[in-house]
Amino acid sequence: MEIETVAGPAAVVVDEAEGARLLVVLTHGSNGSVDAPDLLAVREAALGLGAVVARVTQPFRLAGRRAPGSAVKQDAAWIEVVESLRKRYPEVPLVQGGRSNGARVACRTAARTGAAGVLALAFPLHPPGKPEKSRADELREAGAPVVVVNGDRDPFGVPAERDATEVVTLPGERHDLAKDPARVGAAVEPWLRRWRG
Repeated sequence: MEIETVAGPAAVVVDEAEGARLLVVLTHGSNGSVDAPDLLAVREAALGLGAVVARVTQPFRLAGRRAPGSAVKQDAAWIEVVESLRKRYPEVPLVQGGRSNGARVACRTAARTGAAGVLALAFPLHPPGKPEKSRADELREAGAPVVVVNGDRDPFGVPAERDATEVVTLPGERHDLAKDPARVGAAVEPWLRRWRG
């Protein structure tokens, strides 16, 4: 389905579960898609726990752009998408997340969407080679528990344990978290179970 936002239409693929007990809304990185291996691994883990999973292609990607543009506009569009999904599934807890840039959006908007938790996959702590330009505040100020899953070889850095509720560092993984995506699903599954209640 498509959801109209201030930034243009967003595309949403929804996998529904019988008697859903959780809504998990996920999105891609700046130059990626909702079919990224780590997002699909989280999708499988969530569906196994009876969650509804919505994978959102943000307006800038749907328009064919690689760069998300203004964070303010990107966040506003994300909030509109999540609010639309919440109207369809109002009785269950919301978990939102994404990979890379999508993880940043999920952190920045969690308080405003009322998310019970955030899944931050391959969180880009800083631009490659520029550790002084830290984005750790986006994790710390999310307003909800944040679970980070990063590879230990990620050129964008790995958040410190103090920056999130939990930081899982996967040995041998780079920014794409594609070497063994099942480890990503296994890392977030206990948190999804907890948020499901």
